[in-house]
Amino acid sequence: MAGPLTVREIARADHDGWRPLFDGYNAFYGREGPTALAEDLSAVTWDRFFDPAEPVHALVAERDGAIIGLVHYLFHRSTTAIELTCYLQDLFTSAEARGGGVGKALIEAVYARAHAAGSTRVYWLTHETNATARRLYDHVADNSGFLVYRKAV
Repeated sequence: MAGPLTVREIARADHDGWRPLFDGYNAFYGREGPTALAEDLSAVTWDRFFDPAEPVHALVAERDGAIIGLVHYLFHRSTTAIELTCYLQDLFTSAEARGGGVGKALIEAVYARAHAAGSTRVYWLTHETNATARRLYDHVADNSGFLVYRKAV
């Protein structure tokens, strides 16, 4: 029987457990091999989690001493709210952990941290073809119906 699930702030010692999950997240969205994130970008992302001047945060889910999930989130201002808005940027669990409540626990941990920071809204994006994740998201949040447009400049 597996031990209890723990969701906690990321620690510097977690790098070797975090990195394969971060790479897996990026691979899911087509960023691998020749399109992989540059190593310096991954290194800067990692360092931002530990810089108190940065609005970027990370949590990990751990079971039996192994990191099995991650979530990255950040706070930003909005023209539609006085309070900070929380953007859940990345959520990923190991293949073995899927369907076991890890993603939900990570999302709920972000909700709690957003609430503690005075934020009144958490939002995120996912690809329309991400049916597995969308089944979870439909249970823990409302689909706003918005479409995302972007252009590299």
